[in-house]
Amino acid sequence: MKKLTRAPNLITAHHWVNVLVTAGIGCELHNRYLSGAMGEIPAEQCAPEIWILDDRDEVLATGILERARSGPATNARGWRCQQCGEPLEAQFTVCWQCGTERDPLNDE
Repeated sequence: MKKLTRAPNLITAHHWVNVLVTAGIGCELHNRYLSGAMGEIPAEQCAPEIWILDDRDEVLATGILERARSGPATNARGWRCQQCGEPLEAQFTVCWQCGTERDPLNDE
């Protein structure tokens, strides 16, 4: 197990964990309840941390988080849901209309 990164806040940390788990990378969120101890404990030690279960996933996980931080490319194309036909913007990975996941092989 290895610490991958610290997150600026708990919401971002949960998002990053979800992104990694979706990519098949086992990870854990640490320090989720330490924000209440800030002041008694130094702030940098209270930040949420993401730890990967397998050290061999570090390079892949780091790349995935870099892409998650930057969002889709400015020229990223939208997509159409294969289930209901709803047009969606590039940043969405699930159709808001019917909940179907994006299939990158069948993008418009």
